[in-house]
Amino acid sequence: ASLLFIIVTFPFSIWFCIKVVQEYERVIIFRLGHLLPGRAKGPGLFFFLPCLDTYHKVDLRLQTLEIPFHEVVTKDMFIMEIDAICYYRMENASLLLNSLAHVPRAVQFLVQTTMKRLLAHRSLTEILLERKSIAQDIKVALDSVTCIWGIKVERTEIKDVRLPAGLQHSLAVEAEAQRQAKVRVIAAEGEAAASEALSRAAEILAGAPAAAQLRYLHSLQALATHKPSTVVLPLPFDLLNFLSSSGSRTQGSLPFPNPSKSVEPPNPKKQDSPML
Repeated sequence: ASLLFIIVTFPFSIWFCIKVVQEYERVIIFRLGHLLPGRAKGPGLFFFLPCLDTYHKVDLRLQTLEIPFHEVVTKDMFIMEIDAICYYRMENASLLLNSLAHVPRAVQFLVQTTMKRLLAHRSLTEILLERKSIAQDIKVALDSVTCIWGIKVERTEIKDVRLPAGLQHSLAVEAEAQRQAKVRVIAAEGEAAASEALSRAAEILAGAPAAAQLRYLHSLQALATHKPSTVVLPLPFDLLNFLSSSGSRTQGSLPFPNPSKSVEPPNPKKQDSPML
């Protein structure tokens, strides 16, 4: 009767039997309650019979679902609140309409239960530092379930993590202690490297007295340049040699050169004069 009515009222009835589907949409047609075989219709024009067929449009564009905060117990028995964002799209329109009634609600509950199950095997430190890998694991776990429903999970992201106030204070104290320990280790390594460099420099200067004098003059010049208000009274190396020879010289001290005094080779023919 429906086909006869369409034929009798042609071409006016054709305007009621043709619909347009957008590029990002697909149409599922049910005839007398039964799903028509074949793939979903669209995009473009599709034909259906009035009074016999009913059609449903499915949007294939990427959907965004925000997962609200929910409690999660970690491996080291910490209780925290976490929220996330899930990106998914409809992959199989026919399977989706026959599988789910409320798609966002089903995906939300699935994401929450999956996150609780996966994060229960990870410690608090791993959750805070390895968000990217955890999000990838959640995406793979979700995709293995939603493929049965005709949904493709594109991406999941952990948005925020809430910790109790007492736990935040404990973590801050622990992090500060770790930073202080690292500072002490770096300072100790710097002191060790500086002492080794000074030891090598002392050995080099001990073998070259002229280098010690040049270094002495360079230090005086640098001091006078950086601090103009400081008055520098340099002492001659002869006076320093006299003071160092008269006092007790400690082991490892540098000899001060005396450029005015020349060293004479020993003369066996010359005898020491008697002391008066």
